[in-house]
Amino acid sequence: MSSATALRTLAEPNRVAILDLLREREQPVGDLVDRLGLSQPAVSKHLRVLKEAGLVEARVDAQRRLYRVRPEPLLELDDWLAPYRQLWEQRLDRLEDHLDARRST
Repeated sequence: MSSATALRTLAEPNRVAILDLLREREQPVGDLVDRLGLSQPAVSKHLRVLKEAGLVEARVDAQRRLYRVRPEPLLELDDWLAPYRQLWEQRLDRLEDHLDARRST
């Protein structure tokens, strides 16, 4: 999965909310429906998109599917974001230096 695919997939707020809930523990669709206040078809659709993007996976447990986060694509996204994070850290460091210089005058 590419970082662009992950970003497009996570641009939908309900998908981010699903990942946040799945970060706690694996869950069946019904629990996600209850916690999100969305319809079952809507949650299933979002889970399908997340699964196609490789961000979640499912396992069968008796008559239900339990969904969980796949961390590997998120690590790839984190790697892609690293240069941007570094850019902001440099800018914040310069701002801190500027503010320190103003305080000392």
